[in-house]
Amino acid sequence: MHYAVPLEVKTVAEGLRKEGFEAYLVGGCVRDLLLNRSPKDWDITTNATPEDIQRVFPDSFYENEFGTVGVKTGSEEPKLAVIEVTPYRTESGYSDKRRPDAVSFGDSLEEDLARRDFTINAIALDESKGQIIDPYQGQKDITAKVLRTVGVPVERFEEDALRLMRAVRLVAELNFALDADTAAGIQEKGPNLKHISRERIRDEFVRILESDQPMMALVLAQQLGILEFIVPDLIRGIGVDQNQAHSYDVFGHNLRAMQHAADKGWPLDIRLAALFHDISKPETRRWAEEKKDWSFHGHEVVGSRVTRKALEDMRFSRETIEKVSKLVRWHMFFSDPEQITLSAVRRMIQNVGPENMDDLLNLRICDRIGTGRPKEQPFRFRKYKAMVDEALRDPISVGMLKTDGNRIMTEFHVQPGPRIGNVLNALLEEVLDEPKKNTLEYLDAKTAELLKLNDEDLKELGDSGKKKREEEEEREIKEIMKKHNVS
Repeated sequence: MHYAVPLEVKTVAEGLRKEGFEAYLVGGCVRDLLLNRSPKDWDITTNATPEDIQRVFPDSFYENEFGTVGVKTGSEEPKLAVIEVTPYRTESGYSDKRRPDAVSFGDSLEEDLARRDFTINAIALDESKGQIIDPYQGQKDITAKVLRTVGVPVERFEEDALRLMRAVRLVAELNFALDADTAAGIQEKGPNLKHISRERIRDEFVRILESDQPMMALVLAQQLGILEFIVPDLIRGIGVDQNQAHSYDVFGHNLRAMQHAADKGWPLDIRLAALFHDISKPETRRWAEEKKDWSFHGHEVVGSRVTRKALEDMRFSRETIEKVSKLVRWHMFFSDPEQITLSAVRRMIQNVGPENMDDLLNLRICDRIGTGRPKEQPFRFRKYKAMVDEALRDPISVGMLKTDGNRIMTEFHVQPGPRIGNVLNALLEEVLDEPKKNTLEYLDAKTAELLKLNDEDLKELGDSGKKKREEEEEREIKEIMKKHNVS
């Protein structure tokens, strides 16, 4: 059978075989080929030692304790620029619940496949012959869409606790079911995640959030008892009822808001903010007797602090922490266009930053869908977005000109007064009609002409310029309203 293997990968594999060594594609790239997915990276395993590999490929590097050699291909495609080649190996002892205490290079592909985590990752391919080596029936599990470990689940998870999260992540990425014995093994060995660095937890957590089904993955993690070792703050929302505007408890609401961000293909920052936006509703919930309903005053302020601490604990970047905690802090912005002014919108833009305003609006959409409401952008919200665009746009004013009042007074020896304002407004009218005229050379020449006019004629031109500016302002605002379907 033919598989779509890039030339760069074939060249490395053939280079090893020509020197008398075995070479097989292995792991996730083979799994993805069998699933008709595009592999994110390419791995080759061989019976050559690291020294042998470097002898065959002088333009390579070897900087790790596991024998993996990076072979440079010269490809302009980033994922093909370096192909990783790893000798067959066996592993023993996992005292830190993550990495083997001892690694030995072996002679057998079967031994190498036996140490791998899941059956779907324990498949090798000789692309030159189209030959599949599958001792653990990984192809069968791919067809059945089932994720199971190679061998006894508790043994695999005892070796490397990060596999507990990897199982949940693969289920979300591939939309597979979890084998019952594998699920039981995760439940039994879940506490081993305490031994894994928060950076490694973060990396798997990010890949879960960036999958197509992050909600399913986090629900599964909660059911299997490992969510408490990933994002313990989320668990506090389970069973915490909200007010009548919400169809779900806090936990379900946060997850549904995050899932909507994934459904829209929005970036990690919005997915994180959606997941954490109501994280502190449990501790701020109070019964409002006058409304006969729950209130959550200040949950966004408390939630911003909780979010910051959680992201710091997982060693997220400073930029991510600042942005996500800011989005959580301001997600409760008042958006009724009938009751707010442009000044209020500008203050919100100042609070969150112009660069974050679109993400804040998208977070509000996630929040709305997370309540169980089917419509993500009702009229009032679209009107608010139009007001944001209006507040963000550069106002049409004489400040757009390449010249200004100070230059006119200095270059033309004019005293302060209304004549300067009339000159600027007249210049602006010309520039609005023909933007290419907005050069110092043209504006200085035109200023000299205008200053020869008497006060009455100059005022008439200035008033015409002001009227032109107002018409352009009105036209731009109408375009913004039309864009958001609120005209």
